[in-house]
Amino acid sequence: MDKLSGQSILDALAGKFEAFEKSLNGQSKSAIHQVRKDAFKALKENGFPAPKDEEYKFTNLTKALEKNIDFQTAATTPSITAEQIEGVKIPNLDAYNLVFINGEFSAENSDQFSLEGLEISTFKEATANNTKLVANYFGTQADFQKDAFVALNTAFSQNGAVISVNDNVIIDKPIALYFVSDGSENQPIYNTRNIIVIGKSAQVTVLEKFDTIGDEKSFTNAVNEIFIAENAHAKYFKIENDAAATYHISNVNVAQDRSSHFTANTIALNGAMVRNNLDIKLNGEGCESHMNGIYVLGGKTHVDNHTTVDHKMPNCYSNELYKGIMDDKSKGVFNGKIFVREDAQKTNAFQSNKNILMTNDATVNTKPQLEIWADDVKCSHGCTTGQLDQDALFYLQARGITKERARAILLHAFAIDVIENLEIKAVQDYVEEIITARLEK
Repeated sequence: MDKLSGQSILDALAGKFEAFEKSLNGQSKSAIHQVRKDAFKALKENGFPAPKDEEYKFTNLTKALEKNIDFQTAATTPSITAEQIEGVKIPNLDAYNLVFINGEFSAENSDQFSLEGLEISTFKEATANNTKLVANYFGTQADFQKDAFVALNTAFSQNGAVISVNDNVIIDKPIALYFVSDGSENQPIYNTRNIIVIGKSAQVTVLEKFDTIGDEKSFTNAVNEIFIAENAHAKYFKIENDAAATYHISNVNVAQDRSSHFTANTIALNGAMVRNNLDIKLNGEGCESHMNGIYVLGGKTHVDNHTTVDHKMPNCYSNELYKGIMDDKSKGVFNGKIFVREDAQKTNAFQSNKNILMTNDATVNTKPQLEIWADDVKCSHGCTTGQLDQDALFYLQARGITKERARAILLHAFAIDVIENLEIKAVQDYVEEIITARLEK
């Protein structure tokens, strides 16, 4: 039998999964845990992405994890302080804050709140109670047969949040999920699983932010399953400004019903290797989806954004804009897919990816894809890669502006339309401050 890709990781995980099952006690016989077992079986049979895997062609995450992460590492008690947690929060963001440390929910660092029509529990609590919400939705959008990291996450799903918004309920402030890793002494390794269910004509904004405190290498594997009912409005923010030794993968899987609206904002600013997968299915007529992404990279940071938008029904609209700035020896990857099915007449689907390379050592690989089976549609896709306009740079310098400041002005102008799409001022200010500080140094 041929050795599977990532075999050393699989070997280390075998004992971990056995211990995990034992810790569940009676829950190990539940339908929810059967999904976990099926996922781990698929992982053992298929292995992790191989170097020739088309979906991971430019991001050899398996090799990077085998080289840098010790999956035998035992979990330790975190030593992060309340002050450190406050330091990673977005300044001036008025939100309902939930904090997770090394994947575990931290009640003492989270806000205490109760809102009519909103139900929030930890994934651990929800699975312990075998709630119908988890049983009905867990694993239905994130396909562990198609992606090894979804399989890994599903198999070890225990940490994260289960959020349910009732019909016609409007949540007045964002729900902010802060995932903080303690890398001060040992390598933190954990999976997070969020299930977000938004009822008919409801409105909610959910924000995820990932940070590592300390110099040790870390690995986080996040999966979100988001279900948006008829006429509901949902916004999702993913902010990844992690430590330089962080390996991070995220899968966000969205199912939209008739006339629903969804906006995804993906912000990647730091880390050793980051992979963001965004998969949106427009399952009902009249859906609208917006995808905004920005990645501003330096050093040897590697960020890979993969998006898929699947138009299944008529009269739907999607718009995607991703922009990247690569400095030093950083590397960006973008792969955007749009599918327009035969029944999806009157579809409007647009996709754009634009990149600026600041040095000769920075690279980007971009691949927009568009597959159409309908004949009455308006669709476009495209990508551009270039360098700063030297004439504009000279023009600003000729008027007494330093080269560093002039460069920052031009790059800010390049990124401004994505930043404006973020809408929440505190998030806009946070991203702008990081970008400006980085570009002016």
